[in-house]
Amino acid sequence: MWIPQPRSGKPEGGAGKPQGREAAPGAPVRAGGKVQTRNEVAKVPTETQEKRNETPRPMLANIGAMSTFVPDFEVTSKLTGKVYRCRFSHMWNGIATRHSDTIDTQFFVEAASMVVGLAHTAFVKFRDKSKRDLTDREASFVAAEFLRERLEEEDLRPLYDVPESEVLRLIQQIGIK
Repeated sequence: MWIPQPRSGKPEGGAGKPQGREAAPGAPVRAGGKVQTRNEVAKVPTETQEKRNETPRPMLANIGAMSTFVPDFEVTSKLTGKVYRCRFSHMWNGIATRHSDTIDTQFFVEAASMVVGLAHTAFVKFRDKSKRDLTDREASFVAAEFLRERLEEEDLRPLYDVPESEVLRLIQQIGIK
């Protein structure tokens, strides 16, 4: 899920000073005591940018193919000792495909397809609390953790709808901030 963020060169909320000063093409710029052209120094950061860059938000970035977001894993049932081999496939917006307010993730458990639908309202609450969006990779980890808990209890279904409270609990349990 990607939501556009304000550009660093424009003020947030439409007011205030720009976040950085761009040099005109070919114009000399003084940086670090020597004169450089725009090709050498694209922006001179302001104090606000430097402060913002000092505190990056930790997150699991969406790097690589979606099918590699969660490595293959095994779950052993607490009831029978059966070992389930699980493979993450992909995720999509459940609002469009099943008319549900979820982000759906697909796993293959012993070659059988299982869908874990994460309540979209939990994504909104996470964003309001943490001031950032939950990445697709982080959401896939939440879904994998839910599936792991269900398989440990021998609760096998083709479709799981995970309520908001469970998604928020799993986000906290995994340690996503």
